[in-house]
Amino acid sequence: MIEAVAEHFDGAPIGERRRWSDAFKERAVAAALERGVNVSALARSLGISPPQLFGWRKAFLNKQKRVSVSDSAVPLVEIVLGGIIVRVSPDVDEAALLRKGEAAT
Repeated sequence: MIEAVAEHFDGAPIGERRRWSDAFKERAVAAALERGVNVSALARSLGISPPQLFGWRKAFLNKQKRVSVSDSAVPLVEIVLGGIIVRVSPDVDEAALLRKGEAAT
């Protein structure tokens, strides 16, 4: 005969997973990023597990890294003159373009 399996493990929370608001996560991550903060102790004081807070902090830092990399990749403007392609940043001024043109001739 096959025994029925319990609906949940002993000690496991019953009900839905807890959902944290974005505002709560932002405040928790900001506090976790402060110098000298013990992240595990902070998580316990907030009533969440330390791995949860470490995960939120890691996701935030990865997002910041992606944003800073994309911001540093300055788009270039291509100027095609016959068979020559000149690539410059969009903030270059006309005088600098004229100097570059004179130096090439």
